Amino acid sequence: MALASAVLPNVVSVLLIAAVTLLVCDALDINPVPLLLAEVFASNVGGAATLVGDPPNIIIGARKALSFNAFLANMAPIVVIVMLVLLAVAPLMFCGFSAVSAERVADVMSLQERETIRDRRLLIRCGVVMVVVFVGFILAPAIHIAPSLVALMGAGILILTSRLEQSEYLSNVEWDTLLFMVGLFIMVGALLKTGVIKIMGELAAKFTGGNVLLATMLILVVSTLVSGFIDNVPYVATMTPIVSHLASTMAGHSHHHVLWWSLALGGDLGGNLTAVGSSANIVMLGIALRSGNPISFWEFTRKGMVITTISTVLCALYLWLRYFVLA
Repeated sequence: MALASAVLPNVVSVLLIAAVTLLVCDALDINPVPLLLAEVFASNVGGAATLVGDPPNIIIGARKALSFNAFLANMAPIVVIVMLVLLAVAPLMFCGFSAVSAERVADVMSLQERETIRDRRLLIRCGVVMVVVFVGFILAPAIHIAPSLVALMGAGILILTSRLEQSEYLSNVEWDTLLFMVGLFIMVGALLKTGVIKIMGELAAKFTGGNVLLATMLILVVSTLVSGFIDNVPYVATMTPIVSHLASTMAGHSHHHVLWWSLALGGDLGGNLTAVGSSANIVMLGIALRSGNPISFWEFTRKGMVITTISTVLCALYLWLRYFVLA
């Protein structure tokens, strides 16, 4: 799940994998809730690894002109560390599975996944285009093409080669989300134009006293907490100009760029704190409810608090060691 969310947006990963999880759990007659929770937590963590894995990363990358490779080099190491630790504690946190009969296991193993593929050629085309797009993200700085253009080119190629009806792919575009993002950027632009962002940045700079380490840890903790209760997309969109101004006041310090990685980690991993912290969480809760396996806000938060605490501690240690001790 984490690997899928690093390549695809985490909401897409949740939609794809949750459906399969429910089918398998139904066949095995086991409770899918622990698996669904583990998957969405892993999705939020894995999505932090790349520029395209989580919407906040796209916002930060666009604001600071950070490349796909920059995110991969600075974010992927800590994501791998967090995932390894979560894998170690997962058996203790996500228990509650009942014994599965050998007959049910045999039934699941006998399923032929090829029978569910309705258009094998289209699947192959999509896989090839996705690999090409991913390579394009990595090569974008060298070939001087923006990642957004690479993604649009991939979408255009699929539209031309898939021969699907226009209504089939346009109906799956998240128009509400796109319009929400447009409106959000207009509001942030207005705050920037009127000087509100500058004032907030100056207050933050005054509070930290130009101490980059203090600013880094403050951004990480605040971002984690706020993103747990407010969807991380509007929060990060609002914070990027503030962090930009704060970083400009510390431009003389060799590590001022760490503020962006602190914002990205707090915004992405803080989404695990509560059920409303990330779009992927809301999507997963909806899937669970429709399948007859509702997950309460408290049940999600009880697990999410543990995951978020572990992630935040590991991120703080990583930022301190990599950018201040070992740099």
